[in-house]
Amino acid sequence: MNILSIQSHVTYGHVGNSAAVFPLQRMGHEVWAINTVEFSNHTGYGAWRGPLMPASDVTDIVTGLEEREVLGSVDAVLSGYQGGPDIADAILDAVARVKKHNPNAIYVCDPVMGNAKSGCFVSDAIPPLLRDKVVPQADVIVPNQFELGYLVDREVSDLDSTLAAVDAAFDLGPSAALVTSVERPDREEGTVEMLAVDEKGAWLVTTPKLPIKINGSGDVTAALFTGHYTEGRDAAAALAATTSSIFDLVEATYTAGSRELKLIETQEAFAHPRMQFEVRQVR
Repeated sequence: MNILSIQSHVTYGHVGNSAAVFPLQRMGHEVWAINTVEFSNHTGYGAWRGPLMPASDVTDIVTGLEEREVLGSVDAVLSGYQGGPDIADAILDAVARVKKHNPNAIYVCDPVMGNAKSGCFVSDAIPPLLRDKVVPQADVIVPNQFELGYLVDREVSDLDSTLAAVDAAFDLGPSAALVTSVERPDREEGTVEMLAVDEKGAWLVTTPKLPIKINGSGDVTAALFTGHYTEGRDAAAALAATTSSIFDLVEATYTAGSRELKLIETQEAFAHPRMQFEVRQVR
């Protein structure tokens, strides 16, 4: 599979394309990366250097690919963190051009806005832009539970409200979703869940919740799910494999006491997931 990944890039550490490209390659996918920023390190350090890429540069790169007559071989477009509001138009233009050449290609949008603990950490212009313009063009969305609630302006807590929020998001345009960081009040203590939903049903998986919050783990999750879902269009199977790989990655990072993801050390978990967690159908 060929995956066009339009995301940020850092030289040190693993977020955006620096987190997504290698796991996808270890899964066996060809990844065409377009970087929307070129930073020294992720912004979680509080200081960084490097430029934001103008949206026109992103469009120029896509134009170059179109001139090579290769956009028809793209199977999926993946987008993540959008540093500025102008990047959205460039991403949607890329999606439209890919789908013109390959109508079977899918667009996977990770609508990065924030999380329940920190709230929104993007500029005020980004959340409404994602909700009103970007998400309606997506085939698959990968929000966390907090972001899902914002997208549909609903309180999201238990399983029923989470499923209802996914259905409301599908009314905007997408047909499949992976919801991360699901924390239901009635879940077992010390656990966290992920929920995958498509037209065939809904599936939930539970894992231990490790005492670590690591930058880039969501980017890897979105990438892994994109790779697995693009291969088989099977949300349950994609959920199982993604959960296995991401848990092993986060556990290895936690055990090492590292601030950066241990991507290289856990690469076998991407290529050969252990499939150690049960996926339960909940609808």
